[in-house]
Amino acid sequence: VGQGIFQQVAALAQQSGVHLVGSNLSLMDGGGFGNTAVFYNNRGESLGSYSKIHLFRLMDEDQFLAPGSGSTLVETPWGKVGLAICYDLRFPELFRLYALAGAKMVIIPAEWPYPRLMHWQTLLRARAIENQMFIVACNRVGRSKETDFFGHSCVIDPWGEVLVEGGEESGVETAVIDTDLVDEVRARIPVFADRRPEVYGG
Repeated sequence: VGQGIFQQVAALAQQSGVHLVGSNLSLMDGGGFGNTAVFYNNRGESLGSYSKIHLFRLMDEDQFLAPGSGSTLVETPWGKVGLAICYDLRFPELFRLYALAGAKMVIIPAEWPYPRLMHWQTLLRARAIENQMFIVACNRVGRSKETDFFGHSCVIDPWGEVLVEGGEESGVETAVIDTDLVDEVRARIPVFADRRPEVYGG
């Protein structure tokens, strides 16, 4: 399940000479199917995969899918990159885990529908600001049965500035990302040095 899609993404990464993240259902090691994202380099080689940890009970995902068992931090030429999927966005713990592990960016493939556009935009900026990292989020567009997906894929910098944002139609958006900005922002406002984990744990 899903292998055909992943093979297509790997081939596209190699043909285009770019790094790509693709997601689909996959067979989990422990049985069952998971919502999995795979990160491919520009040679079409897998750098790592992540299966969605948080299952969306409102849509009965917990009845049909198996949850992932851990986070995934990928080493890339421009620094460490974390992976998250869709509903994971609502759980700041995962993004803080990535930030503390040195991630400069988190990539999020998603299928967020109306009417939660404001939540999508607000939470993406919050994750970027509170962790002083880039957020790259790709959201589905179009209609499936009675559900409308709003798109608005975007790239957000560590200050929470939206560098580029797509609309509600299929398309390609590009942004220039300077990962050195992550170090600059973290040095300018050293929130990680001011954390009190001994008080609240983690």
